[in-house]
Amino acid sequence: MGILLLIIGTLGWHIGMYGMFKKAGLDATKALIPFYNTWLIVEKCGISKKWFWLQLIPIAGQFITIWITIIWVMHFKKFSLVDHALASIFPFIYFPYIGFSNNVTWGGAAALEKYQKSASREWIDAGVFAIVAATIIRTFSFEAYVIPTESMEKTLLVNDFLFVSKMSYGPRIPATPIAFPFVHNTMPLSQTTPSYIKEIQLPYKRLPGFTSVKRNDVVVFNFPAGDTIINLPDFGSAKPYYDVLRVNFNGNRDALFAEYPILVHPYDKTDNYIKRCTAVSGDVVQLKNSVLYINGQPAFVPAFSQTEYLVETNGVGFTPEFLKNSLGIDVDDTKGQIEMAGNGSNLYKINMTAEEAALVKKQPNVKSVQFYEENFQGITFPQDTVHFKWTPDNFGPLQIPAAGQAISLTPANIALYRRLITVYEGHTLTETNGGFLIDNQPATTFTPKYNYYWMMGDNRHRSQDSRFWGFVPETHIVGKASLIWFSWKNGPRFKRIFSAIK
Repeated sequence: MGILLLIIGTLGWHIGMYGMFKKAGLDATKALIPFYNTWLIVEKCGISKKWFWLQLIPIAGQFITIWITIIWVMHFKKFSLVDHALASIFPFIYFPYIGFSNNVTWGGAAALEKYQKSASREWIDAGVFAIVAATIIRTFSFEAYVIPTESMEKTLLVNDFLFVSKMSYGPRIPATPIAFPFVHNTMPLSQTTPSYIKEIQLPYKRLPGFTSVKRNDVVVFNFPAGDTIINLPDFGSAKPYYDVLRVNFNGNRDALFAEYPILVHPYDKTDNYIKRCTAVSGDVVQLKNSVLYINGQPAFVPAFSQTEYLVETNGVGFTPEFLKNSLGIDVDDTKGQIEMAGNGSNLYKINMTAEEAALVKKQPNVKSVQFYEENFQGITFPQDTVHFKWTPDNFGPLQIPAAGQAISLTPANIALYRRLITVYEGHTLTETNGGFLIDNQPATTFTPKYNYYWMMGDNRHRSQDSRFWGFVPETHIVGKASLIWFSWKNGPRFKRIFSAIK
């Protein structure tokens, strides 16, 4: 059906052009020559030749072509907004009408000289241009993003406003092209109404970028486990559907569907997350006693990253002044940054940076400072405690899948790759008697076509990240966080404005 529509559209466009060329006094046969026909239109309409070449620019050039098309039909004395909309959206129908209708004649440059836009039309044209220009910039160049949670503190703070570069890794062609402008996945003033039409979906395509995703980049991406959500304000990505399904409903989808409204997002319309890429395709990631290792070596530790420490004192507590001035903890509202960790009064759990931990260790009332370890099993990816007794602070080793590198599949490791095979790569997977069928064909291995990444928050114990939902496919990468252009907490945080993200 798609090929048939393409053929009909192409034929309609060229047939219409044939008639329009004839009315304009041009050699009608040249209307059938791709690119050259547009060159002749530019010449005939007195448009600068630079616009012919600029329309060859990917994506933005399509809008220039539309503009040239509108100028072309205006020379046939077609000036209304409806005429221009038809020429832009349905040229394969509208062009034959112009080319062969006895009611339409060539007006030439004289027609444009007599035409004057109304004030309202000037405003409409300006508004449309602004929306188109801003949408192109937002989609293919850079986008503003605000930090909503503390998962990256203190590298990034809540209400830091960022520029996210989409050129760094290559702009991604929207998979869901029909959407309300300037918003992501919900309509303005709504937390539950989708802002897009998902019936039209385009295949994954990314234009060339300056670089690929590098280890330790701070990256914005679409939440991989956010394709299905409980469509209520208190759920969404904050309480992921898959967690609720597993913990509260023991995997019973029918029971969950009966109790909650469900919404399925296209992958490019899942919520945006921001984390640090700690491992790239082919890397081996592991956490041992709260320490992150990549390929067997201790990983890079961001200067302002936070994790929780157990601090034992001699029974003497910390002064409010020390907590506020040295650790940045508001004693009136600590937000859990410091709390008692035992029945006694001499053991604290404090969320702080490595530099702050070294300062705490020097205090005369402190006996010891050590990493706090989160050792609950069953809450981490792939939620299979039979084969993977991993915890948030003792995890792996796990190799990150890479495009073109085969993965051996066994009953013991299939939990790691079910979602990768079926959701991210788009295949069917059937498990029978310890064996596997992929697309109904027996398989002992699987070779991904995409690269995958491992994303973790700098605020290690306050971050929902890859330890809990697994790999991030390249399809979900949005861009690289590059600059804090504004920051706010009870007023501007001037020291953070226009600072680079490291």
